[in-house]
Amino acid sequence: MITGGSRGFGLASARACAREGAAVVIAARGAEAVTQAAAALQAEGLQVVGAACDVSDIAQVEALAQLAVERFKRIDVWVNNAGRKAPYGPTAHVAASAFMQVVQTNIIGAYNGSMVALRHFLPVRRGKLINILGRGSNGEASANQNAMAASKAWAASFTRSLAREYRDSGVGIYGFNPGMMTTDFLTDLVVVAGFEGRLKQVMPAIIRMWAKPPEIPARRVAWLASAATDGKTGLELREMNALGMAAGALREGWARLTRRQPAGPEVKLALVPAALPLPPRHGAALGEKE
Repeated sequence: MITGGSRGFGLASARACAREGAAVVIAARGAEAVTQAAAALQAEGLQVVGAACDVSDIAQVEALAQLAVERFKRIDVWVNNAGRKAPYGPTAHVAASAFMQVVQTNIIGAYNGSMVALRHFLPVRRGKLINILGRGSNGEASANQNAMAASKAWAASFTRSLAREYRDSGVGIYGFNPGMMTTDFLTDLVVVAGFEGRLKQVMPAIIRMWAKPPEIPARRVAWLASAATDGKTGLELREMNALGMAAGALREGWARLTRRQPAGPEVKLALVPAALPLPPRHGAALGEKE
């Protein structure tokens, strides 16, 4: 089971797992998108079913699990991947509704998926729960991305606690931070008007340095789901590390020095109104470089 599976990293993870022989159920809010994604994977000869599900609604998550059992007899692995982000900008200037949407998907959705998965796994003393983490999961501050970072800090703590609570249950519980990926989650940005600053100029360089195609971290999901992690509950993996970040920065610096710098991916910005009036020199005052 992979939530948020109709595109990007979720779709790549579904493909990676299905290519290893797994029967996969992918879920997403949009019925049309998830149906099309499942059809594309089926056309590759993979055993995949798609279903619409809003993970913030526990009844829909329970129905999703029931669908998987009816179709494939049991659930062996559950991946909580569904995620949202709020507009880029300081927290008080982001609409409360946008912040709450992140909470509902990233926190309540991960809770719902974990609880439903554990209800299936604990009685039979087997199964694997994989919670997808992200920026903020190490507790670092993330100015202008507070909703996402705080939700991932919560998810990391929640996952570690679950792993400790159920360490002798036979169920494997894991966290995985796939790092930056070249998906529309990174290239199609919603920004609070007045805080776009240099974002469009610096984002291509950031993506060139540190973003990977989603197919690369998706392999780690397939590995976590495999027998290789049997008996290793509590694993928390990160795709990106300090060495990889340094290597990316060095490549970017060398490319600039030799004037071989690629254009980089196109980054699209959509502006939304600020929830509060902007103070004078708001960028410098609120953490954005002018």
